[in-house]
Amino acid sequence: MVKYQPKDSSLSPRFSGVRTFMRLENVRTEEDVDFAVLGVPFDTAASNRVGARYGPQHVRDASVLLRPYNPDQEINIFDYCSGVDYGDIDVVPGNVHRTYDQMTEGLAPLLEKGVVPIILGGDHSISLGNLRAFAKQHGPVAMVHFDSHGDTWDNYYGEKYMHGTPFRRAVEEGLVDTDHSIQIGMRGPLYGPGCIEDARELGYEVITMRESRKLGQEEVIRRIHNRVGTDRPVFVTFDIDFVDPAYAPGTGTPEVAGPTSFEALEYVRSLDSLNIKGFDLVEVLPAYDSGDITAGLAAAVAYEMITLVAMKKRREEEK
Repeated sequence: MVKYQPKDSSLSPRFSGVRTFMRLENVRTEEDVDFAVLGVPFDTAASNRVGARYGPQHVRDASVLLRPYNPDQEINIFDYCSGVDYGDIDVVPGNVHRTYDQMTEGLAPLLEKGVVPIILGGDHSISLGNLRAFAKQHGPVAMVHFDSHGDTWDNYYGEKYMHGTPFRRAVEEGLVDTDHSIQIGMRGPLYGPGCIEDARELGYEVITMRESRKLGQEEVIRRIHNRVGTDRPVFVTFDIDFVDPAYAPGTGTPEVAGPTSFEALEYVRSLDSLNIKGFDLVEVLPAYDSGDITAGLAAAVAYEMITLVAMKKRREEEK
């Protein structure tokens, strides 16, 4: 069995070599692999700032500082898993529908082999393509959604497929098990109360940022686990604008009064024991990323997602 792991940066300088996530091997394979990092550099369904098409490479650039041992979770990732940087799915700028088709086709070989994709966007419209691929393999999935926006509008500028609409379309297409799905972090000025209530009417549990502050992080985490359960296939979607722009300025639609970077990482770490089948991380926009702090945080979020894959493998080995 081949074991794919990052280059050792104590032997090979971080500034050398082709840039991949965490310095993993750039290999398009589904064999002997537990997770695969891949990019979907599509951003022409964004409503405000564009440039998230450069998000995957920006996050990869920042990820060279990551090391294999996670002290917060007390695990060496590559003692338990093998992973690669799978490269990017080819997208069609300006054509979200053809891009969705290519995403569904591109993700299928990984999902058929049980490889967990760690998907770097791109704007949040890509999550609909991801969910189509996951539902094709697993049926409707439970979803954990970290964001400052619910993304359940019916349309934007009269368009049905924008980065503000994917989670309404996902319900209409039967991709999401809303009885076991939850959205966390919604905040900011809205067009009306329907922008929150529509998501609840679709079946999602919604915990706004204000509510999460009143409840406390531990209670929100408990509610995530109660809502999702331990057996159902889960897809986790993380919009970087979930985090306060003081910690993540490099994004298209920033909203103030969000979580700190530490709190955001703690939310991801807390998802251990869920039956997670895949993740996406979206809306990183390099042009607005002062000091690359957004990229550093995004790389850390993806790293914690990979750590969850390793922790699940460790549990399976200990049974």
